[in-house]
Amino acid sequence: MSDKTAAVPTDSVTPGPERLALQKRVDLSVASPSYLMWLKFRRHRLAVASAVVVIMLYVIAAFAEFIAPHDPEKQNALNAYQSPTQIHFFDNSGQFHLRPFVFGTTSVRNPDTFELEFADDTTVRHPIRLLVRGDPYKMWGVFQSDIHLFGVADPDAKFFLLGSDKQGRDLFSRIVYGTRISMSIGLVGVLLSFVIGIIIGGISGYFGGVVDIVLQRVIEFVRSMPTIPLWLGLAAALPSDWSIMQIYFSITIILSLIGWTGLAQVVRGRALALREEDFIMAARLSGTSQTRIILRHMVPSFMSHIIAALTLAVPEMIIAETALSFLGLGLRFPAISWGVLLQEAQNLRSVALAPWLLAPGGMVVISVLALNFFGDGLRDAADPYRN
Repeated sequence: MSDKTAAVPTDSVTPGPERLALQKRVDLSVASPSYLMWLKFRRHRLAVASAVVVIMLYVIAAFAEFIAPHDPEKQNALNAYQSPTQIHFFDNSGQFHLRPFVFGTTSVRNPDTFELEFADDTTVRHPIRLLVRGDPYKMWGVFQSDIHLFGVADPDAKFFLLGSDKQGRDLFSRIVYGTRISMSIGLVGVLLSFVIGIIIGGISGYFGGVVDIVLQRVIEFVRSMPTIPLWLGLAAALPSDWSIMQIYFSITIILSLIGWTGLAQVVRGRALALREEDFIMAARLSGTSQTRIILRHMVPSFMSHIIAALTLAVPEMIIAETALSFLGLGLRFPAISWGVLLQEAQNLRSVALAPWLLAPGGMVVISVLALNFFGDGLRDAADPYRN
């Protein structure tokens, strides 16, 4: 009997690191473009974190009535310019409580300035609870309810996370409601720009020649006009007796008519690069209509680039709406948006007394940065020449 035994290849039993790496490369070679884009995007940690922030903002916008602890229009002159309520875990005796709470509030009029001054009443504690009953509301204008995400059980307790304004309204609740308009106007405006940009850019890049020259001159003319004066002029032309919804949609259309040029140039550049490709020539020779070639063959080929461009365009829309509303030429009272809320910050005396009135500006900064980082991550992930 021979002492020799048959050699068994080790990679047939347990694949080594080199075999695993080769298998991974083979898997990626047949992976879809969207999957490859996802793999590159999730390596961009700042973009992933920004995506989470953006999703949270749109969740807040969708469920504003449920998340806001108070009715944003509820007024009480005795609560005017009340400072933000501090959340505590330790009571006056130093005892720790698992459930966070706020102290009661007392107000005393200053004999020198005749202004109300607020102080904590440490003898009264109001625990902060989840799913509490409060001011009634209609979710999306359909479902009647009074359940709020969080708050205090006592309806008379003064609970203002970000303070109150000059009419005693809860600023945090107003910011939550303002998120709906400020974030949605950017999204709706970009969707309109998406349609206009794809049509104009696709036609310009696909046909070329005289059509491309004429459309590019139109784009250059629109981009050469100073943006802010143009926004102000178009917004000021809106009738003052229009309803909130009419002004909302008008501002959205105005922003879209101005903001489509950048996307159109992106689409044109990609269309110029693709129109001579073999699959486009094959579609032409097979008798496919030009509209179908643009929408069904060319646009899906660079949809990832369009998505990245759209994501980077949303912050511009948000800033534009905020600027117009801040100057009084956009959305007006009783509409609630971040720009409308910042109108109260125009008064330096009010800001000196209540610096928390600048909180809506902080929301603008957070949303714009998150959308920009998110767009940067999508753009890098969509780049086929970037590892």
